[in-house]
Amino acid sequence: MAQTIALEAAGREVPITNPYKVFFPRAGYTKLDLAKYYLAVAEGALRGIAARPIVLKRYVHGAEGAPFYQKRAPDQHPDWVETCVVHFPSGRSADSVVCRSAADLAWVVNLGCIDLHPWPVRAFDTDHPDELRVDLDPTPEASFADVRQVALVVREVLDEHGLVGFPKTSGSRGIHVHCRIRPEWEYLETRRAALALARAVERRVPRLATSAWWKEERRGVFVDYNQNARDRTVASVYSVRPRPDARVSCALTWDEVTDVEPEELRMDTVPERVRTRGDPGAGIDRAAGGLEALLELAARDEREGLGDAPWPPHFPKATGEGMRVAPSRARKRPPPQA
Repeated sequence: MAQTIALEAAGREVPITNPYKVFFPRAGYTKLDLAKYYLAVAEGALRGIAARPIVLKRYVHGAEGAPFYQKRAPDQHPDWVETCVVHFPSGRSADSVVCRSAADLAWVVNLGCIDLHPWPVRAFDTDHPDELRVDLDPTPEASFADVRQVALVVREVLDEHGLVGFPKTSGSRGIHVHCRIRPEWEYLETRRAALALARAVERRVPRLATSAWWKEERRGVFVDYNQNARDRTVASVYSVRPRPDARVSCALTWDEVTDVEPEELRMDTVPERVRTRGDPGAGIDRAAGGLEALLELAARDEREGLGDAPWPPHFPKATGEGMRVAPSRARKRPPPQA
């Protein structure tokens, strides 16, 4: 068998090395199958990642092997692959890969990437997000029916605050809702808006939704506001996820949210769905809104005594943030000596 196959993509020939290497052992899909999938859904997939820096999550041993994250562009890459500088919470920076075409999609697949993880910013301005991301992450005891209900409440809150949400399956147990926003706010404000949204959803369905960061305090579906912090990414739309059935993070209409079955949206079914039904997220770039109303809600919460919520552990401690330790551990700490 050929050890390298060239795929035609966006007017370029992109080599796929070890094309018959099995990436999904149970489903039988190879690296070549994965590359062909992304070319088949390239228009929709690029809508989620085009002109954005991405984190390369490389599964060099396939979906059942351990991945490694590569935030810096490989030293050796084609001249036509773009990069841009991104800055991390630590103060360090790196040149990250920027995808713009189907050829770029095929190239990152050849590196071993299965799902795609873009930053919520564009390469021309990496300090001002143009996307608000709502990640609905169910706790072990929560059902997917719970996730569906919470997603519909998210839509209500977004609508009331002047934002248009575009839902998609996460490709795992959750649902993501993405909103285009004008790139006028920095990460701190975008996260602040996301936290206000999470708390608003929790107030409406307290038995189903939670904004609690610590797992021991969660119940139902966690509305993960911290996905809007700098250097956090989620799998983009039409990403194949590293699950045995090669499930896809697939764009949905809101009407589909009530009865979607994620296991039906796979690498072998989504291209035909897109071909025959189109992309439900096709209008996302024409729906950019503002964060003014959510930030007003955040200010109200703060006046009523709701301060900042915990950040991920590798972030510098924020002003107004409480102790960055799980409540059960905090209770065990000895009192200070007099």
